Amino acid sequence: MSLGMIKYSGVIITYNEERYIETCIKSLIDVVDEIIVVDSYSTDNTKRICESYNATVIEQEFLGYIEQKNFALSQAKYDYIVSLDGDESLSEELQKSILKLKNNWQYDGYYCNRLNNFCGQWIRHSDWYPNKKLRVFDRRKGEWKGINPHDEIKLAEHATKAGKLIGDILHLTYQSYSEFNLKMEKFSSISADSYYKLGKKAPLFKIIWNPFWAFFKAYFLRLGFLDGFNGFMICYQTGHLTFLKYSKLRELYKTKN
Repeated sequence: MSLGMIKYSGVIITYNEERYIETCIKSLIDVVDEIIVVDSYSTDNTKRICESYNATVIEQEFLGYIEQKNFALSQAKYDYIVSLDGDESLSEELQKSILKLKNNWQYDGYYCNRLNNFCGQWIRHSDWYPNKKLRVFDRRKGEWKGINPHDEIKLAEHATKAGKLIGDILHLTYQSYSEFNLKMEKFSSISADSYYKLGKKAPLFKIIWNPFWAFFKAYFLRLGFLDGFNGFMICYQTGHLTFLKYSKLRELYKTKN
């Protein structure tokens, strides 16, 4: 169903993203009709860079990944959203796909593949590709949900089936092994805390079995070995993150009870 020429709001949340935010915004400029940046009081040049491209910057203390992104949605002028993180950008092919929707919007949301760059290498296997994400959507029909830090757009029950766009979201992820290790520590702590609040348990068999299965699935079944040493590193950390998450969850039950 064509709705005529629709207008997009590009929505980004940031904190100290000066390394990548310019690439992100440049990929949106010719696609969206406004750019909204919700920034958690960055201490670097993030705000200045965004404002230099006429983006609207709204400063907001970090509420949590899901909560911050839903707050950002509420600040947009238009209902049709293109949502990116500060270290993501739209490939040229994806830009063209999104522009075509302006005159031919048919679904309530659209999935895109996300292509991740790790330590200078584009990763095309394991759990990291195609890494499908729903990032183009009608905010009246969906919102951010999930378990922090693993947020995702969920369409409402009355929404139509989601479509699929050609092109990739380009994600400039960790550019050193030490950066990767630090982020795994951070994410595992957030995940453990979220699981604890939901009442999830951490029996010993999960601490032993789940990390092994996470590595095996990513490295062998999803062909992570084809990405060489970096592929091994990613799949190893996939298992390690699972181990840390459940170990920390078990620790929370011991300390808080």
